[in-house]
Amino acid sequence: MPDIDVRINGIRYQDHVEPRLLLVHYLRDRLGLTGTNVGCDTSNCGACTVLVDGTGAKSCTMLAVQADGTEITTIQGLAGGEGAGAPEDWHPLQKAFNAEHGLQCGYCTPGMIMSSVDLLQRNPDPTEDEIRHGLEGNLCRCTGYQNIVKAVQAAAGELRAAGAPGAVVGGQS
Repeated sequence: MPDIDVRINGIRYQDHVEPRLLLVHYLRDRLGLTGTNVGCDTSNCGACTVLVDGTGAKSCTMLAVQADGTEITTIQGLAGGEGAGAPEDWHPLQKAFNAEHGLQCGYCTPGMIMSSVDLLQRNPDPTEDEIRHGLEGNLCRCTGYQNIVKAVQAAAGELRAAGAPGAVVGGQS
């Protein structure tokens, strides 16, 4: 019997894992999902944020065995799967981060976007202060946050205009 049975980006994985293996290392090292970054190993930076059953979680503080039975979405699965690399396939948040220059080096971007997904699922029309508060657990060493906030505001507006404010994962309603 496998130690974990988990669905990641729509694909089911059944694996034997060491009890001490962190989810971030399972995603990156075992599955090759390197969009989930390791920034600090202390949960301070948020670069490793993924969605676990639709809620943002820092994968550097979660053991892979704790993910047993869950549905996980990484940045690669956000726009609908592994092959969704073309800009026209990007999620509205990914498009907005690009259009609003909400990134520079890009290291924090996957975690920022996944935290923003979580935020917009809970609050489809956040104020600037609510966005800043919602992203408090994510650190960016490059942009100063102003363009990140603009990107989240733009994506929220696009999602509301499309009539799907809560439909942020994989473009599904």
